[in-house]
Order: sequence, then structure tokens, then C-alpha cells
Amino acid sequence: MPADTPTIVASSIGFNSLGRGPFDWSAGPIYRYAADLAGAGEHPRICYVGTAGGDNPAFLQAVYAAFCGAGFLTSHLSLFTMPNVDDVRGHLLDQDVIWVGGGSTVNLLAVWRAHGLDAIMRECWEAGVVLGGVSAGSLCWHQGGTTDSFGPELRPVTNCLGFLPYSNGVHYDGEQQRRPLYHRYVADGTFGPGYATDNGVAVIYRGTEMVEAVAESAGVSAYHLDRSPAGEAVETPIPTRVLTS
Repeated sequence: MPADTPTIVASSIGFNSLGRGPFDWSAGPIYRYAADLAGAGEHPRICYVGTAGGDNPAFLQAVYAAFCGAGFLTSHLSLFTMPNVDDVRGHLLDQDVIWVGGGSTVNLLAVWRAHGLDAIMRECWEAGVVLGGVSAGSLCWHQGGTTDSFGPELRPVTNCLGFLPYSNGVHYDGEQQRRPLYHRYVADGTFGPGYATDNGVAVIYRGTEMVEAVAESAGVSAYHLDRSPAGEAVETPIPTRVLTS
């Protein structure tokens, strides 16, 4: 059954490395939690969308192995060099969870818009398919955030899909530029108020309301960012619940 409210899981949570190679991954509890939000059964249908990573075939192979080990019925949507499914809309609407991988947010937005995937994703969200993702797969649902799509020096992107009326900061504790730059752009009005996640953390939206922050381990957090009347960024930590396997 679909989620009873449009739901998004916006995260800085990737797959867990099993240490036997660069693409030897397991799926942590965030994916099962997303499936539970969708009201899915024992074997949830999940579609991985790797547009931001250029539909890297090595990633896809690792994703299938990770989700298979967690009991998911896994599929993927690739757009390079052409869509791998005949009916993109129908395939995505048939999922419990759509999970979007990391990479270039700017490239993801351009390719999705060229294929009409922006409208299809909104339809899926409104129909109760849980949308989720990591990094670019978190930023894309918001109004904007900082991105390394243009190079190693982070820059703002402000034309994301805007399903959620907030800015978004990912990998907040993972890269030195992330926190101060997000503060700067909230303070100067480039970004509106928003939510940031440390590595290993996700924020959950029901409709357009942020209802919970969850993590796969202790010691990390999510944050709300807003602009004070004096024009300064104000950061407020959000209580974060640790998921169990």
C-alpha cells in the first residue's frame, strides 16, 4: 500500500562498505525505514535512480547486491544512453520507494527535466511512493543547496525541484566548506530556511513538514537553519533518533 501522506527521506546516508572492495556494499536500516513509511510488505519494491552518478554500471551492480541482501525487490532507472524501461512513468508509480543516488545535482536536474522526470517524480510523490536519496538525491527535492557539481569548490544551486519549500545542506560534518557556506547563503538570503544533515543522518518530510530526524549511528545530528532579523544564520540542532537494524 502507498504512504498515506506524500513522504520524502532526504539524507546524507550512503551504503555501508563491507570492506572487501570499493563496491562491496550493504544496505543499512534507512532503506527498510523508507519502505515502512511506504507501508510496504516483507519484500518492498525499490527503484534506484543513478542519474547524478551518470548511471555508473559498477554502482548499479553494487546496489543490486546490497538491496538483494536486505530482501528488496530491486529495479533501476537509467537514462544514459536512453531509458532502460519502456514506460518510465508506469515503472516508477509501481514502486514502494524510489531512491536517488549521489553525484552531480546540476546534471541530474538537467537530464530529469529533459525527460520530463521532474513531473513524473511529483506524481509519484503525490501518489504515495516514498522518495528518498543521498546527497544529490536529497538536494534535488528542495529549493536549493550547496553543490560540487561545478567543481571542488562548492557553489549554490537554487533551481532544484522545489517539492519541499526549504534549502538543504548535505554532508554537513563531512566536508570543511559545507557548514560555513550554508550559513553564509542563509544569512545573505541566497537560500531560505532549511535543514542540514551530518553524514549518516536523514530528515523525514510528511507532506512538506519535517517530522523527524533519524540516524544510522549515534553522535551525529540534523539541524534547522534560519535567518535572524539581524541578517545572521541561526543553526538549531534537531533531536535525532538512531535507527535499529
